[in-house]
Amino acid sequence: MTNAVETRDTEGKGTLYRTLWRWHFYAGVICIPFVIWLAVTGSAYLFRPQLEAWFDRDFSSLERTGHPASQQQIVDAALATHPGSTLAAIVLPEHVNDAARVVISDHGARTRVYLHPDTLHVLKTRDDSNTLERAIFRLHGELMMGPWGSYLVELAACWAIVMILTGLYLWWPRSAKGLAGVLYPRFGQGPKRFWRDLHAVVGVWVSAFALFLLVSGLPWATVWGSALKSVRAMTGTAAITQDWKLAGESEHAEHMGKDMSGHDMSAMEHMNHGVSLDTIIANATAQNLAPPVLITPPSKKDPNWWAKSDAQNRPARADVVLSAMTGEVLARKTFGEKHIIDQIVGVGTAAHEGQLFAPLNQVLGVLVALGLVMLCVSAFVMWRRRAPEGVLGAPPPIPDARIGSGLAVLIVVSAVLLPVLGISLVVIGIVEWGALRRLPFARRWLGFTPV
Repeated sequence: MTNAVETRDTEGKGTLYRTLWRWHFYAGVICIPFVIWLAVTGSAYLFRPQLEAWFDRDFSSLERTGHPASQQQIVDAALATHPGSTLAAIVLPEHVNDAARVVISDHGARTRVYLHPDTLHVLKTRDDSNTLERAIFRLHGELMMGPWGSYLVELAACWAIVMILTGLYLWWPRSAKGLAGVLYPRFGQGPKRFWRDLHAVVGVWVSAFALFLLVSGLPWATVWGSALKSVRAMTGTAAITQDWKLAGESEHAEHMGKDMSGHDMSAMEHMNHGVSLDTIIANATAQNLAPPVLITPPSKKDPNWWAKSDAQNRPARADVVLSAMTGEVLARKTFGEKHIIDQIVGVGTAAHEGQLFAPLNQVLGVLVALGLVMLCVSAFVMWRRRAPEGVLGAPPPIPDARIGSGLAVLIVVSAVLLPVLGISLVVIGIVEWGALRRLPFARRWLGFTPV
């Protein structure tokens, strides 16, 4: 019996079709487990604002006394929880009954302190690097494995792009009669036809959205994002402060009360001869920035206060610079003033996170995630139904097939645009041609010899 995967499905097909089918199979083997993981964790990240609001619900409906403490008293009370600490940021309350939130820094360790805005009673303290957002981010972007997890996610994303593009080529209705099996599945024609149609139809409906999610996530990836930063530095298009961080980078890289040496600066030094903190907060509040809003103090590097919108809908973000001496607004920097590259990445990130046109954006993100899971499940079912026992069941290689110049150029371009993909192709080529083909068991398992 020949390899069971070489069936009537490929009879009469050209070399390119059969080659891309083999690539499609291996791309699925590499990335399907990761795609399911990213779909599940990404769906959770879509609802981060709602989840954070639910976890902080006890601090959003406080009973007020009608005698609010001054902002200076609130900051002093927060600093008293960790003697010797300094002010890192003040989070503006979104509602009148919200708890006061102050972020303090103690030798680089950042703590968020929740206080009653009237009584100054400390309601809660938490490690500001151990938030729900960071936990989901580490699950989604790093697999809870740090930098190595980020590399694996980036590798899976690159191969998922290959999987989708080759899948679209294989799906393309060359001789279809009608839309059945093309845009909707055929029922009542047996399980083989059902699973094939389900896989193909779901794939074509979600492919464009899935490609967008994969591409929009690349600026955050370690290798691709670092390469983008290097290219921007060489071309003079680099942002003064990049509005997104790479996996593994510190989440507190900008406007966080640090001097150029990295030592924490206390805002108290600047307030002794400047305007009151209440005036700074009042003027920042009047700017109506999209929440959440962080107020960060002056430092040796920058003598001014900053009010920074940290909204997930990045096009709604703006930064306001306030004078430490007078409290007046010195500058307002909007999303539209950023470099076009930062705007493109910002819009893509907002859509990726489900906040560009929420809540519909969130619903669309969940539907795409469900579609990707369905693709993976149907692919697994088709694989196990067709693969012989004891072998991988990959589509067989084409004897003496040569790569055309067009396909060769496409491979090179893809490898350049996706460095991790290029590296993995080299590794796979070395392993397959230099080792596995020389091992009888490996040749049989990979389908290089008849079963």
